[in-house]
Amino acid sequence: MQTTKTVRTGPAEPRPKGGRRGWARWMFYSHLWLGVATTGIVLIICVTGVLLNHKRPLGLMPDVQNPRAGELGASLPIAELARRAEGAVPAPVAAAGIDRMDVRPGNGFVKVRFDDRAVHEVTVDLASGRVLHAGERNDVFLEKLHSGEIFGDQGVLLSDLAAVALAILVISGYWLWLYPRSRG
Repeated sequence: MQTTKTVRTGPAEPRPKGGRRGWARWMFYSHLWLGVATTGIVLIICVTGVLLNHKRPLGLMPDVQNPRAGELGASLPIAELARRAEGAVPAPVAAAGIDRMDVRPGNGFVKVRFDDRAVHEVTVDLASGRVLHAGERNDVFLEKLHSGEIFGDQGVLLSDLAAVALAILVISGYWLWLYPRSRG
C-alpha cells in the first residue's frame, strides 16, 4: 500500500486579521495590560471602599445620638451653630476655618468639620446649640484616599480613570469569557 502526499503549490493563505479573531486578540491584550496598569489604584479603591462601608463598627466615625431631635424651624441660625462649634475646639483648630457643615434635620444636629490637618468635627444640637460631640474624624483620610482627593485635582481624575478602566476590564473580561476560542 502506497501513501500519497498532498503538496500545495501556491502561497499559503494568510489568516484574516480582521473580524472576530482580530477583535478578540486586541481585547485580550488591552484587558491584560490595562489590568496590570490599574491594579494598584483599583486595589486602593476596593480596600478603602470596604473600610468606609464599615467605618462605624471599626471606630473610625463617632456614633452621635440626639434623643431630642426638634423641628428644623426651631433651629438656631447657622452662624450661631458655627460659633458654638468653634468654641468647642482648640483655638488653632478654630483658626483653620470651617470646611463644611452637614445639617441633619432628622437627627436634630449639624456636623461642623474644620479644615485643620487632623480634621476635627463638632456635632451641635440644632435647637439648643449644645455640643453633642467633639473630636477628630478618623475616616476622612480614607474618604480622600478613596476618591483620589488626597492627591489633589489630578488624583480625582486618576480615580475616575481607574473607574473607567475597571468598566473596560469588566466588558473585555466578559468578551474573553464568552468567546475564548476567537483569540486564536
